[in-house]
Amino acid sequence: MGHGAAPAKNAVPRTPLDAAGAARVATTLQALATPSRLLILSRLREGPCAATELANEVGMEQSACSHQLRLLRNLGLVTGERRGRSVVYALYDNHVAELLDQAVYHIEHLRLGLSDADDTADDDRANDAAALTAP
Repeated sequence: MGHGAAPAKNAVPRTPLDAAGAARVATTLQALATPSRLLILSRLREGPCAATELANEVGMEQSACSHQLRLLRNLGLVTGERRGRSVVYALYDNHVAELLDQAVYHIEHLRLGLSDADDTADDDRANDAAALTAP
């Protein structure tokens, strides 16, 4: 079985997807399909950041970064809170961090030629080894 064939150990419950839900999910995934937005989300994964500092850290012009942040905010992926003359951005919630983590994990699996079955086999081998060494 390949990725997604069996529920992960800490998987969220599967929810049936209708046409309207599919359109919303597609819009969210399209937002994640831009490297600049992924860099922004990855930086925000580390913690909240002011817009000007964020632009510098991800190597973008302030106006371009602000445009991407506005789109991410409208999609419910980030929040912005005004603090004096600055706006500090953060990930909307842990779901956004998990989406990013899962995408990075999946790409690393593909790069290494692994599948979820490989992870399960590794876990089984580790459990067997622990059982053999237990007193």
